[in-house]
Amino acid sequence: MRDNTDLLIAQQNIPRKITEIAAELGIDEKYIEQYGNYKAKINCNFLKDNQDKKDGKLILVTAITPTPAGEGKTTTSIGLADGLRAIGKSTVVALREPSLGPVFGIKGGAAGGGYAQMVPMEDINLHFTGDFHAIGAANNLLAAMLDNHIQHGNSLGIDPKQITWKRAVDMNDRQLRNIVDGLGGKAQGVPREDGFDITVASEVMALLCLSSDIMDLKKRCGDIIVGYSYEGKPVTARDLKADGAMAALLNDAIKPNLVQTLEHTPTIVHGGPFANIAHGCNSVMATRMAMKLGDYVVTEAGFAADLGAEKFFDIKCRKAGLKPDAVVIVATVRALKYHGGVGRNNLNEENLEALEKGLPNLLQHVSNIKDVYGLPCVVAINAFPTDTKAELDLVEAKCKELGVNARLSEVWAKGGEGGKALAEEVVRLCEEPSNFKFAYETDLTIEEKLRQIAQKVYHADDVMLLPAAKNKADRLEELGFGNLPICVAKTQYSFSDDPKLLGAPKDFTMTVRDIKVSAGAGFIVALTGEIMTMPGLPKVPVAETIDVDETGKIRGLF
Repeated sequence: MRDNTDLLIAQQNIPRKITEIAAELGIDEKYIEQYGNYKAKINCNFLKDNQDKKDGKLILVTAITPTPAGEGKTTTSIGLADGLRAIGKSTVVALREPSLGPVFGIKGGAAGGGYAQMVPMEDINLHFTGDFHAIGAANNLLAAMLDNHIQHGNSLGIDPKQITWKRAVDMNDRQLRNIVDGLGGKAQGVPREDGFDITVASEVMALLCLSSDIMDLKKRCGDIIVGYSYEGKPVTARDLKADGAMAALLNDAIKPNLVQTLEHTPTIVHGGPFANIAHGCNSVMATRMAMKLGDYVVTEAGFAADLGAEKFFDIKCRKAGLKPDAVVIVATVRALKYHGGVGRNNLNEENLEALEKGLPNLLQHVSNIKDVYGLPCVVAINAFPTDTKAELDLVEAKCKELGVNARLSEVWAKGGEGGKALAEEVVRLCEEPSNFKFAYETDLTIEEKLRQIAQKVYHADDVMLLPAAKNKADRLEELGFGNLPICVAKTQYSFSDDPKLLGAPKDFTMTVRDIKVSAGAGFIVALTGEIMTMPGLPKVPVAETIDVDETGKIRGLF
């Protein structure tokens, strides 16, 4: 079996002991809880004891609308951090943990690539420190206590047809999307329709990532709405007396994880909500820790600027009081040609006409960052050997028309050395004045907030709520949830809710088919298009190539 280059590079790297990485950061050993030699958790007390320390600059890495050609956002984030260190800057990376769903599905590992990776790569991609298992267990404990309550008399009067809480597993398993459980007789439970979400779509994942400490997490767990009573009143995890036990299961999972890049740049990896169905950012605690430990902090948000970046700004920054200093938008010439209509088999051929047709996608993301959110940005062109000078020059020229510089990123092949030019531009941008603002204010109605996102960020004509979604939005406002920010669940493959509309589509209406509240996380979820909260495996999943030999060495991961 042939190993992939990324895995070989990672396995040939000699990491430093994690205690050395922590010591260089100035983290006292009393805050470090080791998981072997190369990974550790940082005790939450570190933040409490260092709250007066000055924060470093916060840099967000986002990207153009993803395509099968690839963009390399995580690779660029890691390479940028290594590049910042290469030019003498104290730098920490703050990233999400990979989900087992994509690892075994179609994407493979998510720890960077080439010479811009974080290690131990296999551990990070496979189980890591067990955070996701704890999140799934807390999610499923609540589900078990909910059904157990109904089985034993249902004193809260929970309507089985209005249960909104699903079970979770961190795997792509379409068979579990819609199920019927509780079969087999009275002693086996109350039969009802049910289903599973992938763990990264669980509200428990979202609230862990937005919690400020364990007591905040416990409160958020208690606020989770699991369904409604026959009288239409919300029923919470606190009503079921599940919040304490859930928080106990998450007592270690809430602690951010410390690892390193191939070049030994400190990396804090924690949490992993999907950006197409959740808010798509690593934990607030991890970001805050990184900002206390480095003069420059590189973080990323899932998928493109219309999804991950929008939620990073409008949900995470709003709730945590964060203010980004600069934004990096990752693009590839290949992906832009794909947006311009070129098939996957012809992306290596120079095609300036197609590139020009695809460029509006990049330029619309740039305009959003500058004009909607008021932040300085740079375009990082993730280099491929097939990129021609004419193509690179065209991207640079179009970006300059918007007053934005483009920098070639060669971090996959050269690591930090290939990220120096990008790093220098980022440092310059961090000193520029900015006027950071949100895309909408939370005191608007749910429908108006959705309209603001659709028109300002997606460039839609309007938003349409289907009758069921409209009724739920009105009901949630009556229940007092109308002032929460919005988390749009939308395809990652288009600015619109139709994955087939590539480039920068115009003249479309975004359709919202369902609305629900994630009261523990503190946002309203709007489901659009055919987006699902439980993915399925492709015809040939990556899992078919993953193996382990007699020495315990993993092969075929990515």
